[in-house]
Amino acid sequence: MPAHGVDQGQRRVKLRSLLFVPADRPERFAKAAASGADAIIIDLEDSVAPANKAKGREAVAEFLQSPCDVPVIVRVNPLDSAETARDLAAVLPNPPAGVMLPKAEGTKSVERLAGMMDGAAIPILPIATETPAAIFELGSYRETSSALMGLTWGAEDLPAAIGAASSREDDGSYTAPYQLARSLTLMGAHAAGVPAIETVYPDIKDTDGLAAYAARGRRDGFAGMMAIHPAQVAIINDAFAPSEEEIAHARAIVDAFAEAPDAGALQLGGKMIDRPHLVQAQRLLARAGE
Repeated sequence: MPAHGVDQGQRRVKLRSLLFVPADRPERFAKAAASGADAIIIDLEDSVAPANKAKGREAVAEFLQSPCDVPVIVRVNPLDSAETARDLAAVLPNPPAGVMLPKAEGTKSVERLAGMMDGAAIPILPIATETPAAIFELGSYRETSSALMGLTWGAEDLPAAIGAASSREDDGSYTAPYQLARSLTLMGAHAAGVPAIETVYPDIKDTDGLAAYAARGRRDGFAGMMAIHPAQVAIINDAFAPSEEEIAHARAIVDAFAEAPDAGALQLGGKMIDRPHLVQAQRLLARAGE
């Protein structure tokens, strides 16, 4: 396995926090890897100016030659640019744990990227909502034959693409079109059987807002979240880690059904539980490493 590789079990169980770092800032790579994030995303796209793309590729290629304690994902440039092939040429000699694909438009984009990787079995993490056409392809990811690391979304490129003034209300909540994009990403990921990854929270100083946002993401069924600053990592990790109380309750549900395997519904603590509760409990325990 490559130094930056990660096996299928790790990909599915532990992607709570994914920290972005610009590819042309190599002095930040090691700091990002030591931040406590479950993975780092070295970005060759938006955070790197066109004049610095070559410098960024050189830095990524050099970094991938050495072992890293966390999985490294590389965000390449969109498929409709002339940069994607150059990005892949830089990273394929020492493959990362995953490749993030911006402006993905369904399984056709995934298969196209996979075809550009010369047979390298690198999982792909699409950003699945950055163009209007992408919204109509969110159900297609379950049809891909290529390995998906997960599915994530963004609320910045789509407003620009459709001429919207903003993706957010005055209180910071998403307007209706972007609530829809978020929800469809969540369902598309689960339909494909891969983790749904919540998008970034842009206000670095608003730690309370971040904690509440991450908690809502976990509540709704996201497995993890992307971060844009190391200070956000611990808050995200806490939000997506089951509490001891939740773990104890999940164990109690599993134990109750183990003692009555033929039961369709049971009482636990004075409340009715049934098979969907068992499935939820099993998933929570899996996220907790049990």
